[in-house]
Amino acid sequence: MPHSKLDQLPAGGGGRWPACGAGFRSEQWGDMEIGYTTTVGARDCTELYKVAGLPGGVCQCPHYGYIFTGTIRATYPNTDVPDEVATAGEAYFFPAGHILIYEETTEALELNPAFALQQTMDAIERVASRIPR
Repeated sequence: MPHSKLDQLPAGGGGRWPACGAGFRSEQWGDMEIGYTTTVGARDCTELYKVAGLPGGVCQCPHYGYIFTGTIRATYPNTDVPDEVATAGEAYFFPAGHILIYEETTEALELNPAFALQQTMDAIERVASRIPR
C-alpha cells in the first residue's frame, strides 16, 4: 500500500504539472490523487480557471481535504450556492463547479478523484506552458 509524508510527495505531480512546482505535491494512488497544497500568501484562482478554458471558468474536480494552516474559500459563480469557507483544523468537501480562493498562506491535504483532477490540471498546464518565464 502506498504511503508518504506530505512534503515528500512528488512536486508538480511527479513532473506531470511542472508549472505547479513544489506548491502542489501529488501522486496518484489507485483512482485517487493525493495532494499537498501550499501557498505563500493569498491566491485567487478565478482568472487561472478562465484562461485555462475550464467550462464555465470553474474547477471541474471535487475536492475532499483537510486544512492544516490557512483558509480556503470556495465560490460557486452563477449559482445560488453560498460561498463556503474552510479554515485551519477543518475537513472540507468542495463539489465540482467552484473557484478556489486561498485567503492567506495555506497548507492543505487534498484527496481528489484522479481523472477529474488530471483533466483540470492538464488544462491549466497547457496554458502555463505558453507563458514565458
